[in-house]
Amino acid sequence: MSRVPTLEDLGDVSGKRVLVRTDFNVPMEGADDARIITDDFRIRAALPTIEWLTSRGAHVVCASHLGRPKGAPVAKYSMAPIRARLAELAPGVELLENLRFNAGEEANSPEFVASLVKNIDMYVNDAFGAAHRAHASIVGPPQTLPSAAGRLLQREVEVLGGLREKPKRPFIAVLGGAKVSDKLGVIESLLQVVDSLVIGGGMCFTFLAAQGYPVGASICELDQIATCKKLLDSGKSIHLPEDLVGLDANGNFATFGLRLPEGAKGLDIGPGTAAAFSDVIMDARTVFWNGPMGMFEDERFAAGTRTVAEAVAATKAFTIVGGGDSAAALAQFKLDDEVDHVSTGGGASLELLELGDLPGLAALRGAPNVR
Repeated sequence: MSRVPTLEDLGDVSGKRVLVRTDFNVPMEGADDARIITDDFRIRAALPTIEWLTSRGAHVVCASHLGRPKGAPVAKYSMAPIRARLAELAPGVELLENLRFNAGEEANSPEFVASLVKNIDMYVNDAFGAAHRAHASIVGPPQTLPSAAGRLLQREVEVLGGLREKPKRPFIAVLGGAKVSDKLGVIESLLQVVDSLVIGGGMCFTFLAAQGYPVGASICELDQIATCKKLLDSGKSIHLPEDLVGLDANGNFATFGLRLPEGAKGLDIGPGTAAAFSDVIMDARTVFWNGPMGMFEDERFAAGTRTVAEAVAATKAFTIVGGGDSAAALAQFKLDDEVDHVSTGGGASLELLELGDLPGLAALRGAPNVR
């Protein structure tokens, strides 16, 4: 992967107005006019970049999206609570209103880009979680402004780029989640670089169906069975469940082998599988995990994900968790401080692993200070 410009490539920032694209898409709760931030991690994660700039005399203007307001102002997606928290953490830093209140953000409108860069001297992208979107605030400013990756984005590129280029081996990838179709590209890419692929979650049932096992009423993508069979026949090392946990046809909790009765639904990997997956993880030197092993939000079906999370936390391997539900599971089990790198972008981390680049990174490499 070609080098992405970093903060040092901006040169002298003293007296400059710097637009910093952050990812302040934080969890919130409460009434629309009294929303409260429940976790300010994403705000705090931007502070190293903000402080680097302000300590060198720059005036920082942050910009972020929040939720999915669909191109129009929506009260519950106002940045006001985030602006108040940012003022406490980084006094004097501006924060624009929600970028997605303007339809031009997601449409990458030149007019909206022009409004963003007006009276701005430099641009920094520190929003890895949005770097796979070709939105106005991501790909527009680097067309005309000296630009760089912030510290958060820089770290993501270093860690995830290293997985593609020179991982310590054995390199094991653990994938979960509901659908094979959502991760088919990354599965095919990872199979070219990993030593073993471990598959749980809802997607495992399409693979099991490809092996000829009945999967009952479990989630299964019939149009992906042939693709899964081809992957299984590729000669690559792919670990699948050997037992399952879920509900029988009457809705009662049950443990199954690999043949699910009619009407039964698999909702987690079984204890034998969890132990076997843990053994694979413990023998690795690099582990990438994205996607839960089951419906971990329900305590009845959390054991598989918890066991895998504990193995990822305990192994001496270099461990990367690819954001999204995996990061949420780690936090739920209070293990998020026990891994080497928790990515701030689930979809972005998968796309970077699959394609080796993102629209936001390509835009930075094309900035006027890089050419």
